[in-house]
Amino acid sequence: MNLSTTYLGLSLRTPLVPSASPLTENPDNIKRMEDAGASAIVFHSLFEEQIRAERYELYRHLTEGTESYPEALSYFPEPVDFKIGPDLYLEHIARAKTEVKIPIIASLNGSTQGGWIQYARQIQQAGADALEVNLYSIPTDFETTAQEIEYSYLQVVRDIKAVVTIPVAIKLGPFFTNLGRMAKCLEGGGADGLVLFNRFYQPDIDTETLEMTPHLLLSTPMAMRLPLTWIGILAGRVRVSLAATSGIHRATDVAKMLLVGADVTMLCSVLLRRGISHLRVIEQELCEWMEQHEYESVGQLKGSLSQEKCPDPSAFERALYLYTLTSASEGYVRDSIKKNKDGPSAPREPSLL
Repeated sequence: MNLSTTYLGLSLRTPLVPSASPLTENPDNIKRMEDAGASAIVFHSLFEEQIRAERYELYRHLTEGTESYPEALSYFPEPVDFKIGPDLYLEHIARAKTEVKIPIIASLNGSTQGGWIQYARQIQQAGADALEVNLYSIPTDFETTAQEIEYSYLQVVRDIKAVVTIPVAIKLGPFFTNLGRMAKCLEGGGADGLVLFNRFYQPDIDTETLEMTPHLLLSTPMAMRLPLTWIGILAGRVRVSLAATSGIHRATDVAKMLLVGADVTMLCSVLLRRGISHLRVIEQELCEWMEQHEYESVGQLKGSLSQEKCPDPSAFERALYLYTLTSASEGYVRDSIKKNKDGPSAPREPSLL
């Protein structure tokens, strides 16, 4: 079975790529991932805030005056929460390149223009084969326009591409008025790939201590629906590589992403839950699924269900939307009729309404 694929111009043995996660903070895990079948590895993120020399000064200014409102202190992370500094990150990349043969993709996480972008050059010099730029920003200025936000993202991409020659992928959130247009603009700005999508981790409130608390939930397979939809829309209509992330736990999840046009599928939560060795299980089950459905290669199935194959993609998407809601409604009505006929039973909520 030929599982080979191409991502960011890199030839990969399979489409299974561990994504940025705490697992890669331990250098010993890099070799374990290669041995388990990973075709490439995305390192954990190096944050813009880590690179800034004035990070402690920034923290002081952020919390200045909050002694009058103690609850506000919990909004900001302590500086010690940033575990790995820039120099150690570079050493980590250099060490990995001597120990494994698969591509190493570094990860920069930021939101603004600035000197941190220049660090991309040092990541390339350390030996990284590609760079994933995680653009994460929640605008809180009500006067900032969508056009200004999109321009700032594009400028970050242009600035990074000006200092590196390795491929650059942009990891995005889904919250754009027209994501397709944004994808085309990023392509025009020099991006070599798109990673869909960022997961946004919202905080919670402890009602006893009245403090903001981190609330990390690992993904479930339901989370893959959004990237599945958008990769299906973008595949074949943009020239950049497409990586699927969020909610990919099983071989069938991988197959679905490939069918709509993903070049690679990125795994995180499932490896945190089941361990790095679970990569072997997913690869074996993917081979079995492909054999059962008479696919001889990833290239043969990739994109066969993308919207590019439909003459009117927008009409196709609308038809799926209506069909889904109509089917859910009909099922709910049938269950209600059956309940009234057979007597009381536990109510079934419509899952999509």
